[in-house]
Amino acid sequence: MTLGNRLLGALRLGLMLSFLGFSVVSAADPLPSWNDGKTKQSVIAFVEKVTKEGSPEFVPADRRIATFDNDGTLWAEQPLYFQLIYAIDKVKEMAPQHPEWKKGALRIDHQGRHR
Repeated sequence: MTLGNRLLGALRLGLMLSFLGFSVVSAADPLPSWNDGKTKQSVIAFVEKVTKEGSPEFVPADRRIATFDNDGTLWAEQPLYFQLIYAIDKVKEMAPQHPEWKKGALRIDHQGRHR
């Protein structure tokens, strides 16, 4: 997972928590599974400044948007999940050793189209 994806996921988490009325400041550790460091502190600082009334960067609750995908990270979903593309490629790789699969083989390309 890239730093950008982690930051984006955490940002969305923080905005959602603030949208629901939870205060990131009052939590003992709002991101307990994260290693302490610059990225974690940057995310926490960002959420604090956009959720603190009177802050120049304040975002009203009704203007906040949070998007999650499974564990908070963003997966490529269109046209297919990477995991599905990987599985299709593995089946194609293994198919020569399994001629019995030909009868009901999946014929889907990487654009998600049935062929």
